[in-house]
Amino acid sequence: MFRPGIPLPSAHRTEAGQPRPVEDAQRPTAAERIRTLVESNGMASLSIPGIEDPDETGLSAPVCRTVTPDGDVLLLVSGDSAAARAAAHAQDDDLTAVMEITDVAPVSVPHRIRGRAWVAGWLTPVRNEQRAEAALLLAERHPVGELLGIGEALQPDPAPGLYGRTAWMMLRLEVGEGAVDDLWGAESVEPDDFADAAADPLVAHEAELLQHLHSAHSEQVRGLCALLGDRKDVCGARGRAVPVGLDRFGLRVRFTDAEQHTFDARFDFPEPVRDVVDLRRAMHLLFEAAAE
Repeated sequence: MFRPGIPLPSAHRTEAGQPRPVEDAQRPTAAERIRTLVESNGMASLSIPGIEDPDETGLSAPVCRTVTPDGDVLLLVSGDSAAARAAAHAQDDDLTAVMEITDVAPVSVPHRIRGRAWVAGWLTPVRNEQRAEAALLLAERHPVGELLGIGEALQPDPAPGLYGRTAWMMLRLEVGEGAVDDLWGAESVEPDDFADAAADPLVAHEAELLQHLHSAHSEQVRGLCALLGDRKDVCGARGRAVPVGLDRFGLRVRFTDAEQHTFDARFDFPEPVRDVVDLRRAMHLLFEAAAE
């Protein structure tokens, strides 16, 4: 088994008063959480052991990504990036790489980084007849992909000497292992589990849904304090309640009391939601329960 020695930093749990992981009756598996982050719009970086990338403009980061039915990760990168250059000269699957995804809450809260995921494996260029299929998968995940250079990526492979011009390359990351360290905790994942997992059905809409809840339904979110039992007084005159996470199982809210003590609480839906229509009904029931 490939073991790149992925570190599991405690970046989101190092500061005093930081929210700790909470125990929940319903929760996504570690594989589902990694798969969700890979298919999210979270910030991603790609590193190759032994190869330094001097680019500080962000150009070396994957422009877009998706997962194939077999569980490989497809990446569209700049032809000028170190990853593209290294993959172009690599022999078959001898190039190991680690993709790191940082998950940042789309609303303004203390300790905004919700977690990080790592996917490590072998990096190869997408070549020949596989290019059209890979481009279609990327375009399905990113409907405006043609604006990002997927059309250029379908052109013949750029020659090694042509990386000075603007070009794109599609890469395939064959997953060897994965890891996640987030608000649910830290876990590692085997490649078969990653391939079999599905991204959360709300991943494409989570950011706008949380922003909408925060801006248009802040009082109702604040009203969820009524469901906190002994801690329901946290939402006093100076308390805050901000929605920071949403998935098919429920809503996560970050509460801050008058003394600036912060903690997270999960509010489970009666049953997992399948789409935004189900979510509207589930949120309505949740707000109704808090208002009783």
